[in-house]
Amino acid sequence: MPPDGAAPAKPLNELFSSLPTTIFEVMSKLAMEHQSVNLGQGFPDAEGPESMKKIASAAMYDFHNQYPSLLGVPELRQAVAKHSEREQGIPVDWATETLVTVGATEGLASAFLGLINPGDEVIMFDPMYDSYTSMAKRSGATIKPVRLRLPDFSVPLDELAAAVGPATKMIMINTPHNPSGKVFTLPELEAIAALCIKHDLIALCDEVYEHLVFRGAKHVSLRSLPGMEERCVRLGSAGKTFSFTAWKVGWMSGPARLLNPIIKAHQFLVFTVPSSLQRAVAHGLDSEAEFYHSLGPSLEAKRQLLEAQLEGLGFELLPAHGAYFLVADVSKFLRPGEDDVGFAPSFPSSCAPGRTTKFLRPGEDDVGFAKRLTVEGGVTTIPISGFYVGPSPPTHLVRFCYCKEDAKLKAAGERLRAYLGPGGKGCPEPASA
Repeated sequence: MPPDGAAPAKPLNELFSSLPTTIFEVMSKLAMEHQSVNLGQGFPDAEGPESMKKIASAAMYDFHNQYPSLLGVPELRQAVAKHSEREQGIPVDWATETLVTVGATEGLASAFLGLINPGDEVIMFDPMYDSYTSMAKRSGATIKPVRLRLPDFSVPLDELAAAVGPATKMIMINTPHNPSGKVFTLPELEAIAALCIKHDLIALCDEVYEHLVFRGAKHVSLRSLPGMEERCVRLGSAGKTFSFTAWKVGWMSGPARLLNPIIKAHQFLVFTVPSSLQRAVAHGLDSEAEFYHSLGPSLEAKRQLLEAQLEGLGFELLPAHGAYFLVADVSKFLRPGEDDVGFAPSFPSSCAPGRTTKFLRPGEDDVGFAKRLTVEGGVTTIPISGFYVGPSPPTHLVRFCYCKEDAKLKAAGERLRAYLGPGGKGCPEPASA
């Protein structure tokens, strides 16, 4: 018998108790400690329409504040259905094919719990949003990561087809994509749809960044393709569509057969969502299209502002057409390791423009660089290796989040120039001959 006051000794949940502190928590803590310009966290500085705030506030007085329907208030479910048909050409029966969730993250958890049985395989594209794997594994799934190809994060269609086996039940797709900003192309989507139909797969479609596209790209929902309407569940988010991330209001749409077990999981996880916020989001989807249609051009301008500053320092930037993330190759800024003398590739030096400098093999990786840049350079990023599930992730890439005020992006550029530019403390020194 344990002594009085002793902590329970029986093992806790093996999955969640064994999860390490995420790199996002580590970098956020460092950013606060060192008062850095934080371009790591993925939330915008600007907020959404004032009309939505007023409606959310008024609804607390104009309507009762007791439990609404577990499915969501009718106004929002109807708005979700109209938005789906208007924006993607996908008709939705609001009464049987919609669900309002506590953000898209709860929707994901409910979908995995409602659709997956122990032993089912779920294909996910690597790198990915960190919530996917934990909740899928908790539902009993086996994760089959398929790595997107650098530098453009294209889908390796042969590898994707080879990943499908007898136990595969679901493909998880996120477009526009976090962390890369990739927008899946129509040929890629058609290939995924063909696999789903051929192998009788469900597609779980995280489309929270659907309006955050630019540079001529177009977001196409997998559910809009022939044969996919009965196989897909779509997720949307007021946090991304209206820049109200604290509200945690999301929505799902899909065929009733797939949505019904998801609704059961949602019922026992959270039951419902604050009704005042739901009514405000319903107004937003119905009447604030000008706002969410303006997000793409606005973000493109911010990306260009940050791009110019990074390219001026010699960062190599990976292409993207959506979301609000910029992935940069930091290879030339990584500090060399002591035991790597003899490996000296050559490339242009940003610290000595106009001449070529030799560098040793980096001993530092993306995590070490991101921490050093926060502590010494005063700018916070997120190392991309933290988004990978498969073995041997790339360790030379970091993610900048640029949905920030222009003044903050300019301040970050100034700090980067002071630290990584000519004469800066973080500027790599030429390797000795």
